[in-house]
Amino acid sequence: MHTLWITIDGLTDETKAAEIGVVFGNEVLSTGELSARLKARLDKTIELYNAKKFPLILVSGGVDQYQNDEAELMKEYLLENNIPENKILTDSEGNNTAQTVSNTAKIMSAYQLESVFAISQFYHISRIKLAFSKLHITEVSSAHAKYFELRDFYSLLREFFAYYKYLLSFASTL
Repeated sequence: MHTLWITIDGLTDETKAAEIGVVFGNEVLSTGELSARLKARLDKTIELYNAKKFPLILVSGGVDQYQNDEAELMKEYLLENNIPENKILTDSEGNNTAQTVSNTAKIMSAYQLESVFAISQFYHISRIKLAFSKLHITEVSSAHAKYFELRDFYSLLREFFAYYKYLLSFASTL
């Protein structure tokens, strides 16, 4: 039942406008090219930004073993797709969901923002919303990237366990 709920929750986009959109990072290939999954997240972000769902975008990701800075490469993709540079913030320390949410909360506090719009894969959305709620950020909209692959079945199973791990321990990891 919980896996079904994660699926329905993740596939049901909540497109209420927010003050900042955060796109969660994902794989960058060793060549520095963005994975198809990450491009889909960014394409969804561009669509939402152009629909005026948020005025600022935060791209969040880490630096991989090849020294590819996910956030900077994500920013480059957005710039190539006509998003103004002054509308893009970067978080190069978002190595995982917890760090991205924590870093987003700090940025929101610094900019005095109260609402966030999360963009990721459908199976990831419920855990993202839970993590934000643990930090008392309750105005969270979300949308999923329009990209599906066989790996999503594994990811959906993993999310079942990750959700409960966050439910029980996320606040203590900050």
